Amino acid sequence: MPLDECNHLFESIYTEVMPVALPQAQVLPTAEAATYADWFACLAEPVRVRLLHAVATTPRGITVGALTEILGTSQSTTSHHVRKLADVGFVRLHKEGTATFVTVNQACCAGLPHAADAVMGLLAPRPCCPDDVPADVAVRGLEPRDWPAVRRIYAEGVATGLATFDTTVPSRTSLDATWLTDHRWVAEIDGEVVGWTAASPVSTRDCYSGVAETSVYVADGYRGRGVGKALLYKQVKAADADGLWTLQTSILTENRASIALHHAAGYRTVGIRERIAQRDGTWHDTILLERRSPVR
Repeated sequence: MPLDECNHLFESIYTEVMPVALPQAQVLPTAEAATYADWFACLAEPVRVRLLHAVATTPRGITVGALTEILGTSQSTTSHHVRKLADVGFVRLHKEGTATFVTVNQACCAGLPHAADAVMGLLAPRPCCPDDVPADVAVRGLEPRDWPAVRRIYAEGVATGLATFDTTVPSRTSLDATWLTDHRWVAEIDGEVVGWTAASPVSTRDCYSGVAETSVYVADGYRGRGVGKALLYKQVKAADADGLWTLQTSILTENRASIALHHAAGYRTVGIRERIAQRDGTWHDTILLERRSPVR
């Protein structure tokens, strides 16, 4: 039976057997819908989709000439499609000598999935993170003896240029005064501290007492081993148990691994904060994410 006939049959049976009251439809704001329509219309061309994929997987940039060879198109055709992608902001262009280099707009790496989620109504809070945390990662409360390792791992994050706008590691005194006492955790592998996460209050006002800003750092050499997953799992479970109703975090748009990690832990993208701060004299965008506790 053709797929469309199967769908029609299912809908008929469902309507007859399971009558339900449909929820009130929600409508995207006109301006937001127009922006998303421009984005999707730009990608309604297979060559353009392939081109954007090639650029996105070459984050340091690629020349129009190299793209022409990859796609098997003419130089003029490649340039035309590159310009279309640049017009809506998917890519950025700059000249080096006679060559035009194309780089991906990192904000779009999160903005485009966010647009799809918004259109498909998927921006409701997500379930908590997967419980398949690695067996060799143990998470416990931070103890005074852990501070040297915590600050060392913080410094490794600073060195990546992707984890924070800080260019130096805050003092132990500063961090100790900022972090919530019961919401600071470290991860260990074979007795070695290999990551940490902490939550800080966003305000001293009583109405925001259940809202905290979170950070998570994993030691160099241990990334990709599930350390971050284990830390966030502990963090959100403890926050729920302690009555924190919203966790939020801001992540540089270039830090796609951290964005994915937080999405898996039940955080959702709220929006993009454009040119929110500078690092080394360069303005950067951040993705604002939050997790709403299912308990409240």
